[in-house]
Amino acid sequence: MIDKMKLTLVFMVVIVTIITCVNPLFPHEQLLQHIGTFLLLIPLVYDVFKRKIPMVPYIGIVCFTILHVIGARYIYSYVPYKEFAISLGIADPDFFQDSRNHYDRLVHFSFGVLLFPYLVYVCKRWLKQLRSVAVLMAWMMIQTCSMLYELFEWLLTIVMESEVADYYNGQQGDVWDAQKDMALALLGSTFILVLYLLHYNRKNKTN
Repeated sequence: MIDKMKLTLVFMVVIVTIITCVNPLFPHEQLLQHIGTFLLLIPLVYDVFKRKIPMVPYIGIVCFTILHVIGARYIYSYVPYKEFAISLGIADPDFFQDSRNHYDRLVHFSFGVLLFPYLVYVCKRWLKQLRSVAVLMAWMMIQTCSMLYELFEWLLTIVMESEVADYYNGQQGDVWDAQKDMALALLGSTFILVLYLLHYNRKNKTN
């Protein structure tokens, strides 16, 4: 039986993806970025029919996928969030002093926040871990996945042309980009870890 709510969310992700692919600004690089989009869509589409993933983790994957799709449109380094904020009157033009585009930083932080609930679910359901162990394991999985992704980006710099690799990696000249990205994923996942532990502690006290 199909979960209509999850199906609607999947359609929303697909529609956003299609819209961002119209008149691509960086066709080749955007196509490479959508390898990640495809991987993220696998559990979303699969669970429309299986209906196993709770809604909170499911929505977390959806939100992260949309953030990634927007980033893929502009290969992360050129997401016009500054111009968007200024045009809406959210921020003054003088507010953005740093010339660097920090959208990729937001996505790495969101990776730690938004995918954490799904990894907790995976650890509890598929690895049969206790609740507290599943939370700690999910936290470690975030760090591991973040490190593996940065290693993947490093390998790209070896096998691809330097300009194409730089476009994909979005380092923007920062030699410490990989370390900062992993630190933000660590920060995001640690924030959610603390919330989970506080919730479990409060729940145990009321029982």
